[in-house]
Amino acid sequence: MKTKDWIAEDKGLDKTLSLMREGYLFIKNRTDKFQCNMVATHLMGEKVICMSGEEAAKLFYEPERFQRKSAAPKRVQKTLLGENAIQSMDGDAHIHRKHLFLSLLTPPDRKRLTEFVIKEMEAAIRRWEVRKSIVLFDEGNEILCKAVCLWAGIPLRKSEIRKRAEDFSLMVDAFGAVGLRYWKGKMARSRAEEWIKKIIEDVRSGKLKAEKDTALYNIAFFKEPDGCRLNTQMAAIELINVLRPVVAISTYITFAALALHDHPEYKEKLLSGGTENLEMFAQEVRRFYPFGPFLGARVKKEFQLNDYTFEKGMLVLLDMYGTNHDPMIWDNPNGFCPERFRDWKGSLFDFIPQGGGDPTVTHRCPGEGITVDILIAVINFLVSKIEYNVPKQDLSFSLSKMPTLPESGFIMSNIKRKGYLN
Repeated sequence: MKTKDWIAEDKGLDKTLSLMREGYLFIKNRTDKFQCNMVATHLMGEKVICMSGEEAAKLFYEPERFQRKSAAPKRVQKTLLGENAIQSMDGDAHIHRKHLFLSLLTPPDRKRLTEFVIKEMEAAIRRWEVRKSIVLFDEGNEILCKAVCLWAGIPLRKSEIRKRAEDFSLMVDAFGAVGLRYWKGKMARSRAEEWIKKIIEDVRSGKLKAEKDTALYNIAFFKEPDGCRLNTQMAAIELINVLRPVVAISTYITFAALALHDHPEYKEKLLSGGTENLEMFAQEVRRFYPFGPFLGARVKKEFQLNDYTFEKGMLVLLDMYGTNHDPMIWDNPNGFCPERFRDWKGSLFDFIPQGGGDPTVTHRCPGEGITVDILIAVINFLVSKIEYNVPKQDLSFSLSKMPTLPESGFIMSNIKRKGYLN
């Protein structure tokens, strides 16, 4: 592990505009420039420590040093996360709330949700066969939205699937956005919360029956440590925090399709290599392609590290993209190589596409297993269930845009079910 006994200073004016221009590479550009894993700079009018690498991730997840309260900007809470939700909680209150999410995402729950997704993917083939082309990202959003609502016990009319899926997608798209993209995400958040609040109210009043093993039931009747239920607004926010991340897996699905297109040599390996090859490919998609750019925390109490003072309240950003492309962790980090995961014995802090640490006690995404399960299943679907053409299109993606995606959304044409080809 590359280490330095100092923290570099990125001197000069506030770097917020640079962050918007450089996107996913903002922190990596600075740690590469100064050849250290921590760089002090200024963003949004305050001093910020940017960190990257395995040791930085270990530090970032020390609960006695860092907290999540006030780390996420209000603009991000008002679009992506929801205000004052689990991502901004700390200590015992966070662990209590986290156990709710973990209880909804056990291996049997993950298996059931994945089965819903594949059922919807297979049902979509008939629609796709009669269309000239589809945009995989858009189709994935709708399929995942329908599947996760069925799994969660949320009533969803056929006529509203597209609207709800689009709202979840707009919330994610607003993460690093300004202007119209941001306001679209904020309005989408408001619509989704009002929709889910009404469902929560109907379940609690008995107007709508919810099965006891569903996310809807468990969140509607979840109790805080003081024995009180979540208020309706917070219950809606946390239920959205189950639904939205599943719909966001469409981004990984789109990048997986791009990887299959750019690396066709893997198709035969995936067809004949069983689950191991599929999992290696899925993990490399998560490592190689951009998803979350960085995570934020604030210094809980002042401490010293290598003669540098981390002041109480200081914002610290952990570089997810840079850590997943760190040459001190990964051989040929900018190459796509699923085989690197064959005998991978990594730690909880060197591969962090959805955060680091132990998901039962840290802020690592509790739905990471769901992401992997669904991605494996959909990759298998793409190589073994259908055949399709990839027409000429713009498949480039910008690392300046957060979040990012292939420009075309990955267009597929002439889709046919395997086994029923003319």
